[in-house]
Formats: sequence, structure tokens, C-alpha cells
Amino acid sequence: MYPGEHARLRPDHSAIIMAGSGETLTYGELERRSNRLAHLLRANGLRRLDHYAVFMENNIRYAECCAAGERAGLYYTCINSYLTPDEVAYIVNNSESKVLITSEAKRGVALAALAQCPNVSLCLVVDGAGDGGTVRNLDDATAAFPETPLADEALGAAMLYSSGTTGRPKGILRPLPDQPPAQKLPLYDFLMKLWRFRDGMIYLSPAPLYHSAPHAGVASTIYRGGAAIVMEHFAAEQFLAIVERYRVTHTQLVPTMFSRLLKLPADVRERYDLSSLEIAIHAAAPCPVQVKEQMIDWWGPIVFEYYGMTEAIGFTACDSAEWLAHKGTVGRVLFGDLHILDEAMNPVPPGTVGRVWFRLGSSFEYFNDVARTAEALSPDGTMGTVGDVGYVDTDGYLYLTDRATFMIISGGVNIYPQECEDLLITHPKVADAAVFGVPNSDLGEEVKAVVQPVSGVRPSADLAEELILFCREHLAHMKCPRTIDFVAELPRLPTGKLYKRQLRDRYWGGRASRIV
Repeated sequence: MYPGEHARLRPDHSAIIMAGSGETLTYGELERRSNRLAHLLRANGLRRLDHYAVFMENNIRYAECCAAGERAGLYYTCINSYLTPDEVAYIVNNSESKVLITSEAKRGVALAALAQCPNVSLCLVVDGAGDGGTVRNLDDATAAFPETPLADEALGAAMLYSSGTTGRPKGILRPLPDQPPAQKLPLYDFLMKLWRFRDGMIYLSPAPLYHSAPHAGVASTIYRGGAAIVMEHFAAEQFLAIVERYRVTHTQLVPTMFSRLLKLPADVRERYDLSSLEIAIHAAAPCPVQVKEQMIDWWGPIVFEYYGMTEAIGFTACDSAEWLAHKGTVGRVLFGDLHILDEAMNPVPPGTVGRVWFRLGSSFEYFNDVARTAEALSPDGTMGTVGDVGYVDTDGYLYLTDRATFMIISGGVNIYPQECEDLLITHPKVADAAVFGVPNSDLGEEVKAVVQPVSGVRPSADLAEELILFCREHLAHMKCPRTIDFVAELPRLPTGKLYKRQLRDRYWGGRASRIV
């Protein structure tokens, strides 16, 4: 989120606008604040390739906390703002962070976490008071430092962690060359071309900035001198209103956001002018075919999908026209070299399901975790995988089936639950759904669905039966849930990731399941 030349050329231009409060951060302010913070980090002993962490909700100070590291040659870790003190402490310690930056809203969690983090020498609160010791207000702590750049500015970068939906989160470390901060990593140049970012763009970010895609989206917007509008929290109608108000040109969503937009009443959806939108990017989770069809019908052929991962081992992508010709695809490979392999690491024919591997488009490692890095790489170290399963058609388009860890083995038959989840979410009474395997003494596992009904719909045995019959109308019976439970809200991150492990654990009662 380094402002670069834009701080000199357009210091009064908005870099960040908070959607709810309307607070604005200009390029000049971003330059001055990030410089002062960079000097403070240096004064506290952080040198090139050292680490610090940022733990807070989306707010107006987020960008400067990242930009300071990007101009000081540091790795910084943006931590999921929904984590517990123990989870935060694990990431702070694992990342070897020496400084933690937090907010007043997250202060209690942050301080509880720091009680377990002996190597953190300073905690900065962006909008709260200090304690006279190691906890200090950010503005007070940086007030005495220069607003000008460090004499030895160097490129820094984020070291983000996986979401941890199937186990302990992993820090994803990429090599950081010794070069000026204005000289970006090749990955960012690739993403800006992929997402069709341009000078003067207006980007709407509805997701948390601790996640890799919105983080990269906002950072790339600033790199192009545009304005990034950051939503504090996603709300469907507010999203539409912001597009109209600011004449948004670019945005990036996840499929659950599409679903919530589509479930707005027709008169609400038609109330707002969305004609300024040039591209609506989506990723992070598979999008049900019916949902995407409806989005393209509503917004036109501006919906652009890509498949990638924070590890950046490879990317596929497709525009609306390509997707309509290959419904369900996540695109053709654009970065890395795609391979679909069986368990013996042998290639499988087109149309055959296997593990998705990429010959590495860029190198990475899981920080302080040699074993898990090795698990993600092929024996010769030339290919990587994050455990996704899918197939390629004869035209070279990739289709994702599911994560290997989510596969259900029932009576010796392999069942991938994503297909059933995608179907359930299209039912008018379903707001969200998760499908997974639960113990069955005869079959080993059976298919279970947990459903979040839409507002105003009451859970009942009749509703469960209605949804089971709905699934059986469209899918083979073996893929359909035998039973359905209801919850007020599924444990899904704002990034679209579902904590399916938490749901499964309730049904396995301490018995071993394949999600670890």
C-alpha cells in the first residue's frame, strides 16, 4: 500500500475512503503517516526482513500500517480480526513479530494474546490510549519521527496466513529481493493486468483487509493512484448504494456476497445505478452455476472469475463469455503450469478428477514449517498444491470438485460435497449451507447438511424434508444429505471461507475424521 509518486503528484487525492463513516485518507497523509511509522519501527530495532503484525478491523489506519512495512523492507502479517487471543498469539509467535499494531476495538483480544508473546516489545493502538509501558497510542509514539522517507528504503511485503479452515494457519513467505519499494514484485504486476486495474480507477472492497485478495486489491489500487472504498462490513444493499454514490469501476467479491445480493427484493436490486462498473472480480470459493448465471444476467458480461491461492503457485481465470461457454469452470491457466494428477502423481486424462498441481509460478514456503512446506510440494520440489481436487476439459478449462480433505467416503464411494452445497444455496429458503460427512456404523460416513435458513423462515422437520427432496430432484441420491440440521449462522469468514472443521467436529465426538 506504498503511495509512491502519487504522494507527490496528487497529495490531496483520496487513497482510502471508509464506506460507512466517510473518513478519507489522502495520498499525502498516507505518505507522511507511513514514513513516521517506518522510522518508529526502525527505532525499535526492526531491520530488513524482520516481522511485525497488524490485528484490527477494517479502518482508516489500516493502509498506513501496511505501507510502513512496504517501505522499510519488512514482512508484516495481517491477522484475521475474528480470532481468539490464543489464535492471535499463535500467529504473532509463529511469525516472529516484534511489534503488534491493533485498534481500540481489538485491544482486549490483543492484550490477552500478548500475555503469551514474550518477544513483542511494543504494542501500538491506532485509536486508543497507551498504558505508560509497552502499549502506546500510535500517533503519540510516532509524533517525534520524520515525515520523510527512510534513508535506506527497501521493498517490504505482506506475509499472510492461510485461513486455517482445515487446521493450524500457515504463514506464506515469498522471497523478498533487495530493491526499492517503488519496484513491485512481479506477482503484483500480474494481478493488476489480470484484474484490469487502471489509472484513476475507483475500487470497492467489501471484504476484510487481512485476507490476501482484498489486501492485494486495495494495494494495487493505490499503486495505480486510484481511490479504494473500504466497507467496514459487507451489507448487500449498502454495497449497491456505494457503487452508485462513488461511481465505482472495479470491485471484488466472493460467492456468498453474490447470493446475498441476489436475495434482495427485486425493487431494491433495481433501485441503484450500477452502470459505472467495469469489472466485478470473484474468487475465494466455488460459485454455484445458477448464482453466477443470475449475476451475469443482472450485471452483464463484466463478471470475471479467477482461481488462485495466497501461495501464488498458479492462477486460472475466465471472463463472462468464456464461463458461459464452459459453465462451472474457474478458467484456463494464466500463471504457472497446470497438472491434474492421481495419487501416484501420474497425469489423468481430460474429464478425470484428480489433485490440482501447478509447476511453480513463484516460489514460496510456509514460515517455520518445513514439514508442511514439503507436504505442499511434489517430491522433486517443482510443483505445488493446496489440496484442491478437480479436472480439466478438452479445451483446457479447469473445474474444481472440492478440497481433498472434504471428500466423503460412504460405502466405499467418494462423494464431493461442494456439488450439494452449491445446489442448496439456490433454494429460496436457504441463506447458507454446509455439507460434510458424519459417522455411519454401516457406511463409514453419511452425508449431512447444516443449513442457515433465510430471515423469516423457521427451521422444522418439514423444511428439512423439503430440502432433502429438492436435492434428490437434482442429484444422485448418494450425494444428497440423509439428514439436515439448522443453525442461526454458519461459521463462515467474511472472506467466504467456511470453517467446516468446526461443524464436523460436533458430529465426530472425538473420533478421528479426515479433516485435521
